[in-house]
Amino acid sequence: MAALSNKLRSVEGGRLMFWCPGCDGAHMIRIEGQSPGCWGYNGNPAAPTFTPSVLVTYNGPDAGIDGAPPAICHSFVTDGRIQFLSDCTHALAGQTVDLPDWETA
Repeated sequence: MAALSNKLRSVEGGRLMFWCPGCDGAHMIRIEGQSPGCWGYNGNPAAPTFTPSVLVTYNGPDAGIDGAPPAICHSFVTDGRIQFLSDCTHALAGQTVDLPDWETA
């Protein structure tokens, strides 16, 4: 993993990672390779835009308990800001926030 900026990390296989404050974890998208399955990227590592939306499902703390669905994080990343859509299952659903910096060691 290599730092492209304070906001993005480059990963093997034509993928980028950004930190999601809603999930308190990294999300990874592929920007190189065959479509479908690749996102558009504006090439600006300091204020990235990805298209289309980024949809991540994962086993959150309540996933599968009493029939609960997996956790969902659905967002648009535009000009270095994350717009969390209303179908997110975390506390930032419906909010727009700046893409956070990766913490440095």
